Amino acid sequence: MKAILASLTISTALASLALPAMAQDKLPETTLSVVGSWSSLPLYQKYEQPFWTETLPEDSGGAITVEMTTFDQMGIKGADVYRLLGDGVFDVGMTVADYTVGDAPELEGLDVPLIATDAAKAREIVEAARPMVADIMHDRFNSHLLAIAPYPPQVVFCNGAVNGLADLKGKKIRASGRMTAIFLEELGAEGITMSFSEVPGALERGVIDCAVTGAGSGYSAGWWESSTHLLTLPLGGWDPVVTAMNLDKWESLSPETQSFLKEEISTKFEEPAWEQAADALDRDIACLTGSGECEAGKSASMTLVEPTEDDQKLAKQVLVDKVLPDWASRAGADWAKRWNESVGKAAGITVSAK
Repeated sequence: MKAILASLTISTALASLALPAMAQDKLPETTLSVVGSWSSLPLYQKYEQPFWTETLPEDSGGAITVEMTTFDQMGIKGADVYRLLGDGVFDVGMTVADYTVGDAPELEGLDVPLIATDAAKAREIVEAARPMVADIMHDRFNSHLLAIAPYPPQVVFCNGAVNGLADLKGKKIRASGRMTAIFLEELGAEGITMSFSEVPGALERGVIDCAVTGAGSGYSAGWWESSTHLLTLPLGGWDPVVTAMNLDKWESLSPETQSFLKEEISTKFEEPAWEQAADALDRDIACLTGSGECEAGKSASMTLVEPTEDDQKLAKQVLVDKVLPDWASRAGADWAKRWNESVGKAAGITVSAK
């Protein structure tokens, strides 16, 4: 009996010693207001929303709670997201980096058209650019970089027959960013600035002839209903979406919470988003052209136009001779040098300011 009592006493003592340790392991309670990217697109629906509203709160044991919306649901422009984030209007914000280059032209260097033709290369470019992006977000937008996730490669939807780059001459084309607009103008097309949501109607009415966006984004938004031809050369890059936290909010978090967030975002948000990008274009083409099974829903019947070797050669020449030097002159020699040592090195391209 004494032995049993002694054993129970020891067990109770050990349990009491363990309680403070368990309490210390629990993260401090934190509430985050989060603004996601386009609510209608797969990146938000399959990755952003589930991560912030389900995975993160569950993995934190309920310590982190999230209130989430998207910038389009808020009625604000994608270009305003980081500005409002820096002002502390919300805690976490995400949008397409190219939307915000009016405030930070150096950020254009993250997503250069045509240098990444597959997801593996696109991710290599993003990793090379990550330290640059972190500094830009810190210095320009008073925020801390959390993640960079891809949209699918930005291709060309046209309402009318095209057989290659030469056929874009003279057409009005909605560009996905400034670099893409400059590229199109060098081809003899007119680069048009237009909101993503306005494109289907503009294509249908003939206000524009073509438009650049991700193949999957175009499918989800129904661009195929007002387009006939799909040119798969990645004229608009990969439109990376940058996720950042207001710097004051980030610095207010405990070191344990910061470490937890870094690990969660890296392994359960960024990694899955990049994994799905590996064969996303093939899946999206199947849906847009009816050339294979479409897991996402109804198949369309667009005509597929694959770039020729001449198209690729011309595109690379315009990029190196015109597009990148124009960007370097706007971003400045210091950023051009830093780009050459990171993204340029990964891409095998060197740029110099005009």
